Amino acid sequence: ARVLGIARSLGLGAAPARGQQGQGGDDEEEEEEDEEGCQKHQEPLRVFCEEDRALLCGVCRESRAHRAHTLLALPEAQRRFQTQLQAWLQTLRDDRDKLLEIREAEMRRNW
Repeated sequence: ARVLGIARSLGLGAAPARGQQGQGGDDEEEEEEDEEGCQKHQEPLRVFCEEDRALLCGVCRESRAHRAHTLLALPEAQRRFQTQLQAWLQTLRDDRDKLLEIREAEMRRNW
C-alpha cells in the first residue's frame, strides 16, 4: 500500500496500453489498480513498467502490451524513485539557499 501511495503522489498508476492514451476506451490491455491491486485481474501489483509508468500484476506483466517493456520489481522501482526524489529535493534546497543569499544581498545593498 505504501508503494501505491508513493506512485499516486508521483502521478503514476495504471496507464493505458501503448497507442491508447487519451482515447478513454475500454481497451482489453488496459489495467487499473486500487489499494487491493489490479482491478482487471484481482491480482496483487508486483512490477512497475518503465515505458508506461504503470504498476502491473503478474497477468498484466505477461500481456502483449508490456511483454517487451522494461519491468522493475516494486522495491527496485521504489528505490529508484526515492533516489530521484532526493536528488530533486536537494536541487530545490540548493536553489532556495541561493535565492535567499541573493535576497539578503539585495536587502543589505538597498539599506
